[in-house]
Amino acid sequence: MPTYAWLARFWSDFKRLSPDEQTAFLVAVKYFVTDLSEKKPFRKSLRVKGIQGAPGVFEMTWARDGRATFQYGKPLRDNEVHIVWRRVGTHNIFNHP
Repeated sequence: MPTYAWLARFWSDFKRLSPDEQTAFLVAVKYFVTDLSEKKPFRKSLRVKGIQGAPGVFEMTWARDGRATFQYGKPLRDNEVHIVWRRVGTHNIFNHP
């Protein structure tokens, strides 16, 4: 099972989401974690890709205008991926991913 952490900015962003947006994000994370755990490519609906101009930072789509950014951190357990969530919100988060 992958491990995770979040930056303070992520937590602040998450609290500003509506309850429906928070739920949509958490559903997408469930799929994200499943794909990581099964060592599969991410499903196309998540649209995971690198962010241009921000090496090592990736984005994930969780709604029509819902995006989250993350990076891979140093593994905390052997053979497990560690994700550091950076931002969550609309396309506006790309101003400071």
